Amino acid sequence: MQDDDELILDDDLPEGPSRSELKRQAQERQALIGRVLALAPSEWERLGFDERERKALAEGKKIKPSGARNRQIKYLSKILDDDALAAAHAFLENRHSQQLEANRVFHSLERWRDRLVAEGLDAMGPLLAEYPDLDRQQLRQMILAAQREQTEGKPAGAAKKLFRYLRDISGH
Repeated sequence: MQDDDELILDDDLPEGPSRSELKRQAQERQALIGRVLALAPSEWERLGFDERERKALAEGKKIKPSGARNRQIKYLSKILDDDALAAAHAFLENRHSQQLEANRVFHSLERWRDRLVAEGLDAMGPLLAEYPDLDRQQLRQMILAAQREQTEGKPAGAAKKLFRYLRDISGH
């Protein structure tokens, strides 16, 4: 009797992922499909979805968020190719990281513009160290014009022009 209690057969142990893990995977897959539906139909073809899959995606894109759309996403989850979904996931992650980088650069340029307007010509040195291709004379004129606008209480036309110049010269 004691041997039976201590003996655990390998056949009794569960194999593979648990039910909860399978549900999590299904939810992640459906969330990815929801993001794929937000893409343009031209991108679906580039990502390797075949004609039948693109047709089903187009149908799902037309449906407003509702129970019907959820059913369509579950259907898409069954028919979509794993490789194409993996490519879509990589594409979306890459696009997200590019967007984050663009936002970081944009905010950095905004801070430079604000610093240039606030500190004036004293802030030119550090900026020129970071962006050596800037035209010193043009930059100087833009800074003075933006400062003059600010002291006179005029709309920020020169500050916007300064920002556009910084954005253009930085390559973003």
